[in-house]
Amino acid sequence: MEKSDIAKAAEGDLKAFKKIFDYYLPRMRPVCLRYVHTAFEADDILQEAFVKVFHNIKNFKFEGSFEGWVRRIVVNTALDHFKRNSTFYSHLNIDQINENDTESEEIDFSDAEPSELIQLINKLPEGYRMVFNLYVLEDYSHREIAELLGISEGTSRSQYSKAKNSLKKMIVGQRFEFKSTLINRFNSK
Repeated sequence: MEKSDIAKAAEGDLKAFKKIFDYYLPRMRPVCLRYVHTAFEADDILQEAFVKVFHNIKNFKFEGSFEGWVRRIVVNTALDHFKRNSTFYSHLNIDQINENDTESEEIDFSDAEPSELIQLINKLPEGYRMVFNLYVLEDYSHREIAELLGISEGTSRSQYSKAKNSLKKMIVGQRFEFKSTLINRFNSK
């Protein structure tokens, strides 16, 4: 993105802002999809986030990445959306996950396809998913996550640990299911 387009948009040039919008929309949509369940919700968040970008672009100081600045607005808007709508999301009892099931096997998440890993992340309970996304994908510290979500730093660490263990459990389950399918196909021939 050209600095001149950002400067023009900051001065109120709608064509320059449209250029920024068209450039960043496809880059920010996947960010939103990590925090919500539907494309409809992601689009609502994006609309709200780009309204904030439009109103605040004059405050961008050209210190650091413009994309990082836009991304932070998108993530914060997604978190605000989550907080406003958290009563509508179904929550699993975090005590239902048996951490001992996954601790014996170490799994390298780099083995998983990125699209499959995102699908698994989206299956996590809301709290786990929020913390995992913020910590791993957005590179926030547990202190920052605690402040953003209104939880303690210890809770952030715990949610991250449980998210990681849940993902391990899901990956182990998928691998077992895949092996069982292969064995059944082999035995049926």
